[in-house]
Amino acid sequence: MSDRAIPRSYRMMEGFGVHAFRFINARGVAHFVKFHWKPRLGRHGLAWDEAQKIAGKDADFHRRDLWEAIERGEFPEWDFGVQVMDEAKAASLGFDLLDPTKLVPEEQVPVQLVGKLVLNRNPDNFFAETEQVAFHPGHVVPGIDFSNDPLLQGRLFSYTDTQLSRLGGPNFHELPINRGVCPMHNFQRDGIGRQLIAKGQVSYEPNSLASGSEFRVDGGQQGLQSHAEEMESPKIRRRSPSFDDHFSQATLFYNSQSAAEKDHIVAAFQFELSKVDTIAVRQRMVDNLAHVDAKLARKVAEPLGIAPPDAKAAAGRPGFRDHRVKLAVDASPALSMEGSGGGIATRKVAVLVADGVETGALKALQQALADEGAACKIVASRLGFVSTSSGQQLAVDHTLANTASVMFDAVLVPSGAASAQALATSGDAVHFVLEAYKHCKAICVIGDAVQLLRTLGINGPDSSSAAAGVVVGSNEATGRAQLAQDFIAAIAKHRHWGRANVDAVPA
Repeated sequence: MSDRAIPRSYRMMEGFGVHAFRFINARGVAHFVKFHWKPRLGRHGLAWDEAQKIAGKDADFHRRDLWEAIERGEFPEWDFGVQVMDEAKAASLGFDLLDPTKLVPEEQVPVQLVGKLVLNRNPDNFFAETEQVAFHPGHVVPGIDFSNDPLLQGRLFSYTDTQLSRLGGPNFHELPINRGVCPMHNFQRDGIGRQLIAKGQVSYEPNSLASGSEFRVDGGQQGLQSHAEEMESPKIRRRSPSFDDHFSQATLFYNSQSAAEKDHIVAAFQFELSKVDTIAVRQRMVDNLAHVDAKLARKVAEPLGIAPPDAKAAAGRPGFRDHRVKLAVDASPALSMEGSGGGIATRKVAVLVADGVETGALKALQQALADEGAACKIVASRLGFVSTSSGQQLAVDHTLANTASVMFDAVLVPSGAASAQALATSGDAVHFVLEAYKHCKAICVIGDAVQLLRTLGINGPDSSSAAAGVVVGSNEATGRAQLAQDFIAAIAKHRHWGRANVDAVPA
């Protein structure tokens, strides 16, 4: 229900493994490890209304965004990090590390950055290089071992079974996209889809037919070396009581969000539960939320036509809240997306124009934005060209009919009396700006275009009730550098979620 569920882009999406693995060093010493991917463009999300509209206008929005960025040479990058801890540290966390529903707060165990992932090309053939990929948690390199996480143990079996049926046989590891880069040896022979030609008569060892010469992976030198650990007895088919803490980390997550992010979580629950017809189910869900945060539950309940969270229900039942633990930290700033940075590289800025547009300040801003890695697209009522105030021709990239503000990160409206007047009387242009304002995006207007703001009832920075993220400048050469700097800073904040009265905007 948080903003993480509707990312601005795959390129701005954080990844992390739910399972605990083990690192084993050269001396055989084992540590638990959890893996993380940190996007270099920062972590950013969409507005919910915006996400719904994007889904209707371009169902392939995320895939197209990723593909086009790679094609432009703006290769997405993620830092690879690990949280490493020994047995004693894992035992002191206050929750079961082997519970895949739990995360380790970075304030307790910092993420150490050890590598980088770069996506530097798109598939040449989507089916061969994407549809046939056989991912598997058991595909590890020496030095990595598995923990006793029960879900991981189940996946070690089920993923092999899945690939056997999905890819038609046991030799899916020989498909070009799955084939090891380095030479590998095993005793596997024949079967459906066999591609490699194995030499020799035997597929086992020890043997006499090949004089025992088959490649071996024992002796502690190569291959998977599982960590030697004592197993407790007796073994029972029952989940550990430590897995029964269902709410502590949900509370941690909610406490870690900014005020705007908390509001978005409340709105998300209200939206989803408003579609549930059975009143009793809505009530039980709100009662459950009281385990996480009482104020959250009350806020969610307000517009749903149900009672506030029931005190007895919130108190739980025997065996339900008994295992709630006191975590070492009450909040983890690392769980908030606000202020994650990333600059404005690869951001898309819509430039709204009509005949009579002045290009002096526009060209300066376009250059400044390009220098920071952003891309400007000219949007007008028609394709082809618009005439500038100096009689030149300005090429148009999109029309107001074939694109929308939800496809861009910011809006720029250049000066020019005739252009501003034409935009102010265009319903599509008015909606474009209002919608961007409603979604809390950065907006910059230059010179005569300030009239467009006033027509729409939006206040610029010269007003006593200035709207956050709205930048106003003149077409004069003296102020262009500062104007560009202010606009870039506004875009870099990603969204101005604290912008006032957005609910009153008719978009």
